[in-house]
Amino acid sequence: MIICKTKTALQLLLKNKNQQPIGFVPTMGALHKGHIALIEESKKQTSITVCSIFINPTQFNDKKDFEKYPVTIESDILQLEQAHCDILFLPSVEEIYPNGLSSLTQYNLGFLEEILEGKYRANHFQGVCNVVERLLRIVQPHILFLGQKDYQQCRVIAQLIHLMQWQHTLKLVILPTIREASGLAMSSRNSRLTADEKQKATTIYKALQFIQNNFTKQSFSSLQKEASTMLLNNGFHEIDYISICNAENLQPTQTYSSSVKHIALIAAFIGSVRLIDNLLLD
Repeated sequence: MIICKTKTALQLLLKNKNQQPIGFVPTMGALHKGHIALIEESKKQTSITVCSIFINPTQFNDKKDFEKYPVTIESDILQLEQAHCDILFLPSVEEIYPNGLSSLTQYNLGFLEEILEGKYRANHFQGVCNVVERLLRIVQPHILFLGQKDYQQCRVIAQLIHLMQWQHTLKLVILPTIREASGLAMSSRNSRLTADEKQKATTIYKALQFIQNNFTKQSFSSLQKEASTMLLNNGFHEIDYISICNAENLQPTQTYSSSVKHIALIAAFIGSVRLIDNLLLD
């Protein structure tokens, strides 16, 4: 695996690859099996796999959350080498934001940044779009690989691709969430959980499964109420949202419709850690 720390070095390297199909997996490090699954899928579908590790300061609305984000670069590099990733892009903040963090682009994301994560994390998705656009312009991949766990972020990046009019040259592939044996969605934030919290955190997936098993039988309001009770009775102390939405556009929906694809999404706190998860219901 080749490590590039500047966009000049990376672009020169890719230029010499004679237009072979490039797959790209953007990450913030603290890699786990979910990230590696994206690398493996890129290896199947493309000739060159590029992974980036960059902890993006512009998408953190809480400075303390940014400071607590785990940095595990040695382990990350080892995992990428074992997965036979071709190139690791490891830029500095100055490399991605040469003009500083104050002159950022504003994107028209509409409804998508007003709900769910957008409601509770001001300007989060603007920060996501700023870094993803910059990374995509640098790497110029043919396929972008993302994980379903950050479902709303996937929809936002799809909107970004549309805004940039890249939909004819860039394919977006979203892979299913990778879970631990307990059902807990793999996440870099899991490393901040105590052993007891990690065991109790599995309730978030159980609540989603409960909604999935009953969403054609009960009212959505009763499902949300019962899921909330499950979480609060099992170690979660604050719930930002339990929402059932149209999976295509994330518009909240109140009743089941056979003509609509549904998704349930949850964000809740256990200890000091905020966890998110989702499950397609149909």
